Amino acid sequence: MKRNLLFEYSEELASKCDYLCRNIKNNSNITFQLKKSSSSVFANISEAQYPQSLPDMLSKFKIARKECVETESWLKHLFDTNVIDEDVYRAFRNLCGRIRRMLTASCVTIEKKIDNAQ
Repeated sequence: MKRNLLFEYSEELASKCDYLCRNIKNNSNITFQLKKSSSSVFANISEAQYPQSLPDMLSKFKIARKECVETESWLKHLFDTNVIDEDVYRAFRNLCGRIRRMLTASCVTIEKKIDNAQ
């Protein structure tokens, strides 16, 4: 079976964010939001694996992309407030960027398929 890197990266993001949040103290709202947004990336990409239609898949990918941007924002806030160091921030930022680019490319492809079907 062919590897699904988008799914794997989103699962990695959710897992690593969860682990990071469990080790951060005194940022309960921020860690809650970070876990929520990163797990939403994973959940929407997971749901998109078995879509009801191409528009459904597109919607899931667009939501995942929005949540990925939100995840990056929370990570930036943690970095800006010195909760995480630059190496940790860069690693997460790179993973989020990789996921975001893959989602954008997928959205473009799906939109073309939808347009061609009409």
